[in-house]
Amino acid sequence: MPLSERQLAAFADKHAWRIPFDTSPRHLAGPGDARHVTHGLSAAGWSPVSDPLSSEIVLRSSDLRHRLQFDPQSATSAWWRLRAEPTDTEPGWYAEFGELVPAEVLAGFTDALVVPPPQQPDPWQPVTSAGWHRASDGTARSPDSMCHIELGPLSEFRDRPSWHVETREPGHGEFHGPRIWHAYFDEHTPAHLVGSFLTALADHSPLQRGMYDRTGHYSAVQEPSPLRPQQVVDAHATRLKSLRAHARSDRRQQTKPATTPANAGTTQPAARR
Repeated sequence: MPLSERQLAAFADKHAWRIPFDTSPRHLAGPGDARHVTHGLSAAGWSPVSDPLSSEIVLRSSDLRHRLQFDPQSATSAWWRLRAEPTDTEPGWYAEFGELVPAEVLAGFTDALVVPPPQQPDPWQPVTSAGWHRASDGTARSPDSMCHIELGPLSEFRDRPSWHVETREPGHGEFHGPRIWHAYFDEHTPAHLVGSFLTALADHSPLQRGMYDRTGHYSAVQEPSPLRPQQVVDAHATRLKSLRAHARSDRRQQTKPATTPANAGTTQPAARR
């Protein structure tokens, strides 16, 4: 079911009257609008399979391999769950995200399912380039030390490491403060997806929030944005248009019949005896 004009108008109506505030750093910007994620996937051809009267949203990809669940009444700290079924050539994988993960950062992950980056980047590269402190033990932390990334160690049960990202309130000495949000990527999550999430997370560009929007922490810095409300809406529409076009192009490529060499169908005459 494609995005309707009513759904797009509802997004525009919500954002058009609000004065945007540039909010940084990104890991403290708060959840934002979940439709950055759900609209993007819907534009790419994902369909809702959940009860429309339920608070839970479940979207499934057109190839039926991927399934995204958003459950704001989850009994656990994971409000977002994304699963990929195994194929003949690729293993299945699982990722989850907490309530206060910024929707735009999560959209960096889900957009990469539709438009993979041109290269398979080292997931650490965007973090170190943004000035995060990387340690030799497979961890990194943001300049304010509130967001931590860990590449989990191998074990007898896993031959590949998993990724853990947590944002916490400041602690005291070796004691960490209460957790604000988390993200987890199991050992089979494709590296380019993890890299896309970390790229969006470490980006120095601020995220736009309304004056009374919830942030992840009181230390988040908010300043009046030079963007007009309509520019925020237009940027959303432009991104959806790009995702829709890319998904349609991919589907055409998948359904295009294989070309047959010119002489492949030519039969040689039987030899005379």
